[in-house]
Amino acid sequence: MPWDFADELRKYGPDAGDRPLSLPAARAYCAGVTKSHYENFTVASWLLPRSLVPHFQAVYAYCRWADDLADETGGGASALGLLDWWRSELMECYGGAESISLRDGPSTSRRVGNSSPRGSHPVLIALRETIRTFAIPPEPFLNLLAAFEQDQRFPKYDTFDQLLGYCENSANPVGHLVLYLFECFDDRKAILSDDICTGLQLANFWQDVARDFDKGRIYLPREDRARFGVTEEQLAAKRFDPAFRTLILWEVQRTRVYFEHGRALLPRLPREARVDVELFAAGGEAVLRAIEKRGGDVLTSRPRIGRLTKAKLLGRALLGQLFG
Repeated sequence: MPWDFADELRKYGPDAGDRPLSLPAARAYCAGVTKSHYENFTVASWLLPRSLVPHFQAVYAYCRWADDLADETGGGASALGLLDWWRSELMECYGGAESISLRDGPSTSRRVGNSSPRGSHPVLIALRETIRTFAIPPEPFLNLLAAFEQDQRFPKYDTFDQLLGYCENSANPVGHLVLYLFECFDDRKAILSDDICTGLQLANFWQDVARDFDKGRIYLPREDRARFGVTEEQLAAKRFDPAFRTLILWEVQRTRVYFEHGRALLPRLPREARVDVELFAAGGEAVLRAIEKRGGDVLTSRPRIGRLTKAKLLGRALLGQLFG
């Protein structure tokens, strides 16, 4: 069935009352959320150890709910209130843990903690078991929430460094969660994972300039737009010209460096993790090539990776692991 988030919020939101499910039922719910949104998960799940699939689905469902609470509830104070409720639900997985210091926005910080959550949401029932099984700390989950809140408070960025700060919350925690699920997290792998995840986030920003502008967000830093003579009025008009072409292709070039550095992670991973991570990295690089193929025109239409390209990426990743 198509995903109707308003209906899901009525069933399982803060005003729904307790509806505790069994762990198998909660995992089935997370599987449904994943399959209804993430078209590539079917392929990715073939490559995962079967025991890991429900845990990846629980993590994805947590992220999906957080994303929709931010983007599908009207934004502003309403979204911020719902994200705070979601944080409370998460902290129940840690037994109402003590407050944790987090970055929140380009130059601010705050502390968060438990606010009497019910803890009966199906996603959190499933996620609680994943957290316990893999000893995942709360920071990656909380940092993701900080990024969704940052989107409500800071829709524009002045500098590339500020944008990288956003990626620290919005993208890099996902890589950390993957490392925890494969039971191979350490500081060195986390740094290399951050390069890949930051590259993926930046590639997505450049792919979605027009779509994000329609949501009131500009991830192209002001200093970069000023350097190449691209204005907000031009983005609003979706006017593609040589100035914008030069800007976006420059952003593509410096994004590619993150993937080049991050690929050093692959030989450090357990064998069962390598193909999936290779696919993520190769997919981000394919987005950059798609932008270049269009000459940098991401304003009049969105560059996409076709099914044939995805199949080639999968084949290349599999062959790379089979033959070293």
